[in-house]
Amino acid sequence: MADIKWFTLSEEEVEQELETDKETGLSENESEERKDKYGLNKLPEGEQTPEWVKFLRQFNDILIYILLAAAVVTFILEQYIDTSVILLVAIVNGVIGYVQESKAEKALEGIKNMLSLEAMVLRDKQKAEVDSTEIVPGDIVLLKSGDKVPADIRLFEEDKLKVEESPLTGESTSVEKQTEKLDEDTPLGDRSNMVFSGTTVSSGTARGIVVETGESTEIGQINRSMNEVEEIKTPLLRQTDKFGKTISVVILVLAVLLFIAGMLIHDYEWGELLLSVISLTVASIPEGLPAILTIILALGVQSMADKNAIMRTLPSVETLGAVTVICSDKTGTLTKNEMTVQSVVTRDKAYSVTGLGYEPEGEILNEKEEAVDVAEENDLKELLTAAKTINEADIYQKDDQWEVRGDPTEGCLITLAEKSNVDIEALDIQSKIPFDSEYKYMAGLVEESNLKKIYIKGAPDRLFDMADIDSEEREYWEERVSERSKKGERVLAVGVKEVSKSTDRIDHDDVQSGITLLGLTGIIDPPREEVIEAIKVCKEAGIQVKMITGDHKETALAIAKELGITDQDKVTEGRELEDMSEEEIQSLVEEVDVFARTSPQNKLQLVEALQSNGHVSAMTGDGVNDAPALKRADIGVAMGIKGTEVAKEASEMVLADDDFSTIVNAVREGRRVYDNLKKTILFILPTNGAEALLVMAALLIGIEMPLTPVQILYVNMITAVTIALALAFEPLEKGTMSKPPRNPNERLLSPYYVFRIIFVSVLIGGTIMWINQGLLAGYDREHLNTITLHSLVFAQLFHLFNVRNERHFSLNDQFFNNAAAFLVSGLLIVFQLLVTYVPFLSNALGLYPIDLYDWVYPVLVGFSVFVVVEIEKFITHNILKRNKG
Repeated sequence: MADIKWFTLSEEEVEQELETDKETGLSENESEERKDKYGLNKLPEGEQTPEWVKFLRQFNDILIYILLAAAVVTFILEQYIDTSVILLVAIVNGVIGYVQESKAEKALEGIKNMLSLEAMVLRDKQKAEVDSTEIVPGDIVLLKSGDKVPADIRLFEEDKLKVEESPLTGESTSVEKQTEKLDEDTPLGDRSNMVFSGTTVSSGTARGIVVETGESTEIGQINRSMNEVEEIKTPLLRQTDKFGKTISVVILVLAVLLFIAGMLIHDYEWGELLLSVISLTVASIPEGLPAILTIILALGVQSMADKNAIMRTLPSVETLGAVTVICSDKTGTLTKNEMTVQSVVTRDKAYSVTGLGYEPEGEILNEKEEAVDVAEENDLKELLTAAKTINEADIYQKDDQWEVRGDPTEGCLITLAEKSNVDIEALDIQSKIPFDSEYKYMAGLVEESNLKKIYIKGAPDRLFDMADIDSEEREYWEERVSERSKKGERVLAVGVKEVSKSTDRIDHDDVQSGITLLGLTGIIDPPREEVIEAIKVCKEAGIQVKMITGDHKETALAIAKELGITDQDKVTEGRELEDMSEEEIQSLVEEVDVFARTSPQNKLQLVEALQSNGHVSAMTGDGVNDAPALKRADIGVAMGIKGTEVAKEASEMVLADDDFSTIVNAVREGRRVYDNLKKTILFILPTNGAEALLVMAALLIGIEMPLTPVQILYVNMITAVTIALALAFEPLEKGTMSKPPRNPNERLLSPYYVFRIIFVSVLIGGTIMWINQGLLAGYDREHLNTITLHSLVFAQLFHLFNVRNERHFSLNDQFFNNAAAFLVSGLLIVFQLLVTYVPFLSNALGLYPIDLYDWVYPVLVGFSVFVVVEIEKFITHNILKRNKG
């Protein structure tokens, strides 16, 4: 029935459509029949992935497949130590991936927790409290203040009903409800004759007919949207997948060709040759790369957590560096979600008010920006007195934060009165007219200086009708209202009426005429002070910011201009998007920066349109309504303080301080992490290249292998998880946040990186092969293998200091900035001494306890690599500089 627009039908039509009676409700038999037809009023259970499947999923990588195949072959060849070490490396990688499992999907559970537990219904004319899962379409539900709404309900009776819908619509103010039918194009946030599952009754009472339950409710549809949303792979995962496939094809083709060449040229025994080819395969695979990438990302997560950005998935850290557009909700994200009086207008003067939020700090200023003496401004003083008197809220301080108890709009009027330079006293109310959505005002009878008067505040148009003003004066007031509304302010009018001293009670008839207008107050939900600077930084970094909100277009545009999001007057409403094709939305989203009165589906449409245009999108939000878009976006960013659990679980990042500017810090960290990941690849791959060259040369020349598979694995893993780790701590390079985001489709290895990897691989492999040939006559195989292993490790140790500065001279004033580089270098030297001179370690790796003078060769190789690469960097940098010039 979700295709029926219940808000467009009258009470009688709804009653008829659902075959129910609003006076008697359903019978127990009808309830049971409908339960069989529609099912229980709950959301479907999501399929749980077993933990063992999550673990096995970590091995779903083509490079790991090759490694496991090598383990099988070594086992068949009875090389059990090799098999054990290869399997150990694969398992270590799997455990690291499992521990850092990218996402534990709890969003569905978060939505279920929002649903009401019990509800009051009419069954056979009798009130009955039932479990909310037992409610069916056609049930008559009774609601009161504090109730959580159990299903989507079409109201037919209400008394001063207000509902808190921020979890669904994202807007902070309570929504007044009524029972009349609405136009077909009424957006979700304006469907005032409906209440929705998961929202809360803040005041009043009501009765209504249940029209949708379970998955058919608005929250149920969001739940379904989240299931249908296709999760996007991060740029890094896409790049590493492609890189892994490419390198796998190269390795396998090379292995087959060398096996054939070995059989034909040197007539090797096939088992020995196969073991040599496995050595080549193991040498070529960067086994340590997945582990070190995971560790670097995890360190990035820790760094961001220290800056109040909690990352829920590891690859998302790097994705932040590629973000090209941030789609931000308004309320509570860009704004403080705290109502503030910004302006006051009286009959002949206009005032501005400083200070934001409920904290009673600030001043009331005149048009010359001078603090006013309220004692000398009669209209202003009486307006403040009326605003504070006809008021049921109060403000209080809690943990250094000022909060409101009661309606936020009334709370900000208390704050306004407290900003006066003289004490404003709330007068005793002798009789009052409570606020009623039908009348849109509230009033109170007071006595002051032996005079009785009625203070009244409410909607400007209602008070204008009651006031003694001519058409010219009314035009003046209406122009002031229009001015304030265009600035995104919500306007309230305040008035007074003198009455007879004998008056002791008042009702609506007493205020229908004779009101004297005291003035208007303009109220905003103020922008966060730090957001303006954050948006400026985003724009400098080439990142667009778009506001997607459920608020009205005038308010949204005013806030967007104040924040610097846009300087144009274009605003698109959600209802306009619903009539557009995908191509039209894709074109529109590039031109418009502000989207108002949006539904959950609209937010998802916009994120998908941006992604279709090639953008890497971040979406901020805090309500349940944001969850599908948060999940679909490349980076979903939820608010940690005011955000719902559903929003948090659907996102990749949670802002612990709800501060938009924290996103900028996270983007900065994301760019640093990506740069360091690329440096890590530039550092690790030459080791594999050099090892592969050594094995290939041995096979083609027809000499014994310079390293065993176990020794190759040791070198790959020890360099990856020690010295490579130092690159994770490299600081951000200057000017990085002034560059546009990188292209998410760019290759992981640029042409220069490919050149550097091949150059360093040949340099290391060739130098070691040259030294080996010189030592071959005087050393046995185990002794020579030990020198070769140490030479590879020391070449990488010195190469680390080349890579820290990609194209500039390494011995500069920042050489000692990264203490981790020197710490891990020391650790690596200790490891090398242990595996050489501790018997059980050296026996496991097949190493020989070499003499002191034998260490000259590894140190010489390492130093030569450092010097030659520095010369190459100098030449290459100057060539590139000249080409650009």
